[in-house]
Amino acid sequence: MKKIYIKTWGCQMNEYDSSKIIELLKKTHNYVLTTKPENADVLLLNTCSVREKAQEKLFHQLGRWKVFKQNKKNLIIGVGGCVASQEGEYIIQRAPYVDIIFGPQTLHRLPKMINSFYDVRIPVVDISFPKLEKFNYFPKVIPKGYSAFVSIMEGCNKYCTFCIVPYTRGEEVSRSVKEISLEIIQLASQGVREITLLGQNVNAYRGINFNGRMCNFATLLRHISKIEGIDRIRFITSHPIEFSDELIEVYKDVDKLVSFLHLPVQSGSDRILKLMKRSHTVLHYKSIVNKLIQVRPDIQISSDFIVGFPGETIDDFNQTMHFIMDINFDMSFSFVYSARPGTPAADLSDEVKKEEKKRRLYLLQNLINQQSRRWSDRMVGTVQRVLVDGLSNKDIKQISGKTENNRIVTFNGSPDNIGKFVDVEIVSNNFNALKGKLLKIENEPDIL
Repeated sequence: MKKIYIKTWGCQMNEYDSSKIIELLKKTHNYVLTTKPENADVLLLNTCSVREKAQEKLFHQLGRWKVFKQNKKNLIIGVGGCVASQEGEYIIQRAPYVDIIFGPQTLHRLPKMINSFYDVRIPVVDISFPKLEKFNYFPKVIPKGYSAFVSIMEGCNKYCTFCIVPYTRGEEVSRSVKEISLEIIQLASQGVREITLLGQNVNAYRGINFNGRMCNFATLLRHISKIEGIDRIRFITSHPIEFSDELIEVYKDVDKLVSFLHLPVQSGSDRILKLMKRSHTVLHYKSIVNKLIQVRPDIQISSDFIVGFPGETIDDFNQTMHFIMDINFDMSFSFVYSARPGTPAADLSDEVKKEEKKRRLYLLQNLINQQSRRWSDRMVGTVQRVLVDGLSNKDIKQISGKTENNRIVTFNGSPDNIGKFVDVEIVSNNFNALKGKLLKIENEPDIL
């Protein structure tokens, strides 16, 4: 039986795509997943181009796999994802031992690409953009736990000057409400209790409803909230310019939507936001948060920040730091700016020294970490609804799960509670995890 090894870099979208690749190749080629690349018959690298020096990281990894190719002549090495879409045939020019290049929208063609390579032993490249075609080829969803990702749309029309996504994943395209609903119903029938809706700009969703009319993201959320068995709904990643008052009303009406929102802002300086072509201002962003707080006073916000964007002055950075304190962000994904080839920002003069960028990043991350710890400290003494997802990694006598605001909580309890929602009193904040006391299991009387 042949084995496949897949290494994934990047966001939840990449993780979602990798899970679909594994399911697809199990169905078409009966491949078995292995955790040891040296044992694999097919090595796949599903890449992300967001981080600094993504291309160099790719070729370093391929260089390590080259040894396996020398020892196993029939081994196939494939590269997919955003870097594959961005670099295309150049990857094979630089690493001629690579056999297959596929893009985020052509991963469903992998079975045919593998067969083609075995037949003619010529490298296969397909980084085209067939809209939504891949979803028609995915096999039945097999969830690994009680939470699952569901991709509802892909691509981006915003063309921020720093971002490569519109060029590697294409422009925005949305799945139909029927397709999304059927996938979620299937997940619920297999025990999934929590779903996370995925999209590059998930709240830009514009899909076809059951009546053939256009459905926006707010309406989709209301529909999904009625699906039996799904009790918690999340979504990532949203864009401020698409965060409508109608969407905010959903937070008022739909309890299943968590009181935790990841809303990327990138900078707290209007001047830098304009250079980034973000299409929103600091004031606009604050207005969204204030409206959300009015309907969900306990909501917590996380965000994305790019530090050291070309032209960012100390004053711009200080504005970002004050903005972080004003919003009181809970968490963040923050990076030092690095140019993505082919993006408009790559042509801007970047005068911020690398060491200064690192210094600013340290200060920003330290501030948000302090705020995050204070958010966790405030939870001590409160009762939180937790979805139990497994045994504790540190103590097999304990179980663990996640709160609405993405905190891991460990507490004494039976493995029979895995997959259930429970009420837990938070008794302490121990840095990486909260400690709790089980109070009530769903559909059962209070625990004395």
